[in-house]
Amino acid sequence: MNHRKSLLSAAIFSCIAFSAHAQDAAQTSPTDLDTIQVTGIRGSMEKSLDTKREANARLEVVTAEDVGKLPAHNVADTLQRLPGVNISSASADEGGFDEADRVSLRGTSPSLTQTLINGHTVGSADWFVLSQGNNVGRSVSYSLLPSELVSSVEVNKSSQAKLQDGGTTGTVNIITRTPLQFSKQFSAEASVGAVRSDQAESTDPQYSALFNYKNDEGNFGVLLQAFYQKRELRREAQEIPGGFTKIAATDPVAATNPDLIGVSVPGLLGSTLFEQTRERKGGLLTIQFKPTDALNLSLSGFTSELEANNYNRNFMLWGGNFAKSQAPNPGYTVVDGVLTNATYAGVPGTNYGVYDMIYREATAKTSYVTFDADWQINDTLDAKFQAGTTKGTGETPRQFIAEVTLGQGGGASWATHGAGSPVDWNIGGDISPNGVTSFGTWGNQLVKAEDKEDWATLDFSQYFSAGTLSSIDFGVRFADHEREALSPEGATPGDIWAALEGSATGNYPSGFAGDVGGTFPRNIWYYTPDALKTAIINNSTWLAGNDGPTGRHNYGAEWKVKEKNFAGYVQANFSGDWWAGNVGLRYVNIKQDINSYNAVANAADADVSSLFGMWERTAFENKHDRVLPSANIKFDLDDDLVLRVAASQTQTLPDYSALGASSWGSDLNRTGGGGNPNLKPTLSTNLDANLEWYFMPRGLLSVGAYHMDMKDYIAFDVVKRQLYSELTNQLETYDISTPINADGKVTGVEVAYEQPIGDYFGFNANYTYADGNTDHTWSDGTHNLLGTSKNTYNVGAYFENERFGARVSYTHRSSFLISLSGTNPYYQDDFGTLSASLNFKATDWLSISLDGLNLNNPTYKYYQSAAIPTSFYSNGRQYYLNFRFKY
Repeated sequence: MNHRKSLLSAAIFSCIAFSAHAQDAAQTSPTDLDTIQVTGIRGSMEKSLDTKREANARLEVVTAEDVGKLPAHNVADTLQRLPGVNISSASADEGGFDEADRVSLRGTSPSLTQTLINGHTVGSADWFVLSQGNNVGRSVSYSLLPSELVSSVEVNKSSQAKLQDGGTTGTVNIITRTPLQFSKQFSAEASVGAVRSDQAESTDPQYSALFNYKNDEGNFGVLLQAFYQKRELRREAQEIPGGFTKIAATDPVAATNPDLIGVSVPGLLGSTLFEQTRERKGGLLTIQFKPTDALNLSLSGFTSELEANNYNRNFMLWGGNFAKSQAPNPGYTVVDGVLTNATYAGVPGTNYGVYDMIYREATAKTSYVTFDADWQINDTLDAKFQAGTTKGTGETPRQFIAEVTLGQGGGASWATHGAGSPVDWNIGGDISPNGVTSFGTWGNQLVKAEDKEDWATLDFSQYFSAGTLSSIDFGVRFADHEREALSPEGATPGDIWAALEGSATGNYPSGFAGDVGGTFPRNIWYYTPDALKTAIINNSTWLAGNDGPTGRHNYGAEWKVKEKNFAGYVQANFSGDWWAGNVGLRYVNIKQDINSYNAVANAADADVSSLFGMWERTAFENKHDRVLPSANIKFDLDDDLVLRVAASQTQTLPDYSALGASSWGSDLNRTGGGGNPNLKPTLSTNLDANLEWYFMPRGLLSVGAYHMDMKDYIAFDVVKRQLYSELTNQLETYDISTPINADGKVTGVEVAYEQPIGDYFGFNANYTYADGNTDHTWSDGTHNLLGTSKNTYNVGAYFENERFGARVSYTHRSSFLISLSGTNPYYQDDFGTLSASLNFKATDWLSISLDGLNLNNPTYKYYQSAAIPTSFYSNGRQYYLNFRFKY
């Protein structure tokens, strides 16, 4: 007997006797929300609390104060202020940026949180090249979703049978506006502003506009929104790519210094400058028509494109080239298995430094088209139909890369100070352009990711006028999803160095990485992006679509996952005098086809080949079907006191790259990653209880607890695999991080408090405690759950009268395990961000706002262990000034 299911069934059916009418999907859908003319801080907070209070499931809500005016400038930054919500600014191991990009719930990874728009999926894409091919999750990039489109955001923390499956820990539903919601026949709004990035020393434009029309009869309307936003960013950092590695007994230095066997040393220590231009543009068009009072039709299309060209320079001490073969000078120190202090005398012919300059042209796009029909068939039966298609594309068409060695014969040194402080390091010799001893380039290769889905849903609601059974919801959904990584063409480099040598150079900015601290090289030169791009383009042979042994088709970077998902559900909604709730079942049937490539050594075993090696095609098929039960109950214990209890089972499929990615590796440290097509979905058994006291208008005190028991949770292990090396032109052994199934649990407590003070002031705070663990043992001996921050809290205050508004907010998240970087654990340390906004309503048609982000100028810290840091990032502050015009 399955003990897990027995416990859940008992919890669910004990709720049936008290079950209540669940809030119908239409109740919080864009077509049925109250008028959007809710403006101001107090109005948005009141509407959010009203929606939360009336819902019959665990729900958090954020309502826009006005068009384009969320409580924070960024959608993800807004959500992190809710209890149980965490954010991160990166999807792979590209490190921390100044803007939130991923959202997760209740101490788990972003891939276990589902993000929808108006109740449907949205094709996602990333600008970062590793997230386009090697590290592809199921989370959505919020960088493509501007706040101007948002009417409200709902965070469903407890599951219902009628909710789309896929969010193990919950679902975020972003709700946009619809034409017939507007009170006036004509509405027009525009925002003209600028963003100032203090570290990038740049001021850039921000524009958005909205036009809405509905006819006199109020049964036809057109809504058009458009946006264009540009932003420069500069990140100054110390990076340790791949972390520290251990000296093996077979390494040459072990013969002279046996005490160093098993001791960790840095493979690379970097002084890193990243600069990027982000241009986001797109819009939303919605047409709504009600031919009769009983029939509501709408057609909606959305597109967003982010151009994100970037230049990353990493000047590095190359420990991997000497630390395992050369003995350090006497006097070195080893503490807790780490070579914490070491100096190396210069050896003629040895390069102590390596320098990567990587300029990438990158884009990310997303779009969708949906058709919706809402038909009230009769007084007791409603039907809803939706069909749509969505596509996300992330593409890096060109990478212009120079890798040079330098510091020959100059020696090197480093000193570590634990995970919380940068490593002090230096290399000797000639590190100017004249000191370059060798040149290499790679990656002049197209990398593209496509994410597509077509879907259709049909939902019914049958209402009853008597008895405790108030309605039954039932329906079906079908989706055809495909995620693919492509690298079909590239360029063969010629004599690029001859063209690049002596080209235009620039220098790291003065005061570089001053906020990071530490002592390491800062006065560093680099080739300008134009010089690098020109030299590579003019001295490379582009082999477009050229397959075969002499082509540049990188099959090893390609994979495809196709999924067909059919679901059906039934949900009974009950209500009584002082209670309400629902109980339901959702059946999910999924078929997966997974295609990728494995490297082989012999031509006889190869299906395809190119200059990158030889491969055999692999194909896998997985089938999963499951019934997912859920129950929610709400007790109105008093006029102002609400108790909620919920139980459910939820499921999330493994990340796309976890299933499909072919193995890949880095020649610098012989580590990499790959997929595992045999992974099972994560099945979570969830229990939730929450007590809410609405002690006054806009006032709330709530306390809740939750538990998630996750079977077949995704963790990572390290295995050895044979991959083709471009350095040696043969198969070599790499340490590959590969996903595996391992059970996990997380138990948590959430506390939230909102308190208006008088007519104009207010205060809000929340705290989340999450205790997560897995039965998988990481290489550092821990059992951490990916994404689990033990402590998260938010505090904020606001003031608002008829003309002026202001709010300040501070959020803090404790350290958590992200994943593996190379073969080493990759943690982000505690961090907190301070933001503030000022608003002035000059006239009925003009308002002015000033938003400040990252006002405390945080340094984002990452580490491998308590003794070994991984990176330190400084992004600076951002200020947004906007003039909003309304007609």
